Amino acid sequence: MITRIAIVDDNTFLIKTVEEKLSFFEDLEVRFTAMNGKDVLEKLEANNGIDLILMDIEMPVMNGIEATELVKQKYPQIKIIMLTVFDNDENIFNAIKAGADGYLLKEINAGDLHSGILETLNGGAAMNPSIALKTLKLLRNPFVEAKEKEEIKLTSREVDVLEQLSKGLSYNAVAENLILSTGTIRKHIENIYRKLQVHNKLEAVQKAKRNNII
Repeated sequence: MITRIAIVDDNTFLIKTVEEKLSFFEDLEVRFTAMNGKDVLEKLEANNGIDLILMDIEMPVMNGIEATELVKQKYPQIKIIMLTVFDNDENIFNAIKAGADGYLLKEINAGDLHSGILETLNGGAAMNPSIALKTLKLLRNPFVEAKEKEEIKLTSREVDVLEQLSKGLSYNAVAENLILSTGTIRKHIENIYRKLQVHNKLEAVQKAKRNNII
């Protein structure tokens, strides 16, 4: 039986690397690739006969964790393995919470990737040993989210800026609405990113929502 796979990654070189690893196995077939979460959701509309998605995390437009949550809501039968270079606790925790069925690192060899895919399709949870250890630690510490909430302290103005950003507004529009200069808005956004430990607008809004800041 052929397993139909989609690969989601914003790096075309890494997509080719994963395709090469999968090409060794006749029971695996890459049906399509996508450059981000939004892209995979659009492609699934036309081709939802996919058995499993290999999903990167850090991607523009829509990251892998947000995409995983949306795919699982719409196509619960599709298995999703996060295939990423990031093994930090927050990513693992959020990926599992979003519905990921497995979590592997991109350095994985072809044989282990194949085994992980089969294990996941059979109801298991494919994980690198280091990821499995971190997951156990997270499960033993149910206060991860509560701790995260306590450490985030944004000013009321920063919260205002975040709320505006969550509506999809541009920096100029946010500045206009809050009667501030664009430079001031940029400074607030820098502070928000630093405090939330994120790298882009989407991550900032997601984390703020998860922690009930907005």
